[in-house]
This record gives sequence, structure tokens and C-alpha cells, in this order.
Amino acid sequence: MSYHGGLVGVILASLFFCYKNRVNFWHFADLVTPAIPLGYTFGRIGNFLNGELFGRVTTAPWGMYFPLDPTHQLRHPSQLYEAFFEGIFLFTILWSVRKKRLFNGFHFCLYIVSYSIVRFCIEFVREPNPGLGSILHFFTMGQFLSIAMILCGTFIMLIKRNQSLKIKK
Repeated sequence: MSYHGGLVGVILASLFFCYKNRVNFWHFADLVTPAIPLGYTFGRIGNFLNGELFGRVTTAPWGMYFPLDPTHQLRHPSQLYEAFFEGIFLFTILWSVRKKRLFNGFHFCLYIVSYSIVRFCIEFVREPNPGLGSILHFFTMGQFLSIAMILCGTFIMLIKRNQSLKIKK
């Protein structure tokens, strides 16, 4: 929940900043969005180097032993999966569409939906956070929150696109 809660906090702080300084929030969000995945990349590499937030037990040949794992079993290096897919991969997508602006907020919405899809998939090999467990014995809390983000991002994208179409008419 730390990423999802942090995202809500950053959005609220950005809304306050934009309101106070009379800056269009959607322009601001589109401006800073491409940098988010790169920051995420370095954070996950740090998690890997610290041996924390490791993945589920695996028999895959690239499984690793993590010193902080109390069971001392081979585990997915999920931090590296996240660094690549939630970081470098998403940065590449956002950078490649940076000059395409279908509507104000497009890049921000694209990031929210894309990040959530990637995170949902990686959660299958990531060890669930202790204490949060899983929901309905199938989805982890991260997957549940990712589904909520996909729905919110898609909803905002549809609203902003419709507003943009009305303005163009």
C-alpha cells in the first residue's frame, strides 16, 4: 500500500500546489509523469541491493537467496522485474508518446493505467506484504489496489477525452 498511498498523497499535494500557484494540474501532471518510472527504477534497485521486498518461492533457474528471508528459499527477484517493467519499460512507453497529447492529462492517465496493469501482473510473483495478505484468497492487496487504479485511470481518461472532443467541436 505504500506506493498507492504515496501516489494519492503526491496527487493531493500537486493539486494543492497547482491551485495555490494557478497552474493547470493536467499540464503539470503530464510534465512530471515521464520521470516517475525512472525514480521507481532506482528505488527498486535499492530494494534489491538491500535484499528486501523479494518475490515468492520459486524453482526457476534465476531464483535467488535473500539474506532477510527467514525461510532461506530460492525466490523471484521481483524487485528487478519491477525495476525493469514498472520503471524502464514504462519510461520507454511514456517517452515515446511524449509529443502526442490527445488531451490534457493523457500522459498521466496512460501512466496510471499502464503502471497498474504491470503491477497487477508482477504481484503474481511478488511476496505479499505481511499483515495485508490476500483478498478473497486470490488477489493480493497490491492487485486489488491496481484494479482500482485501472478503473480510476480509465474513467478519468474517458472524461478528459470527452471534454477534449466537446471543446474541438
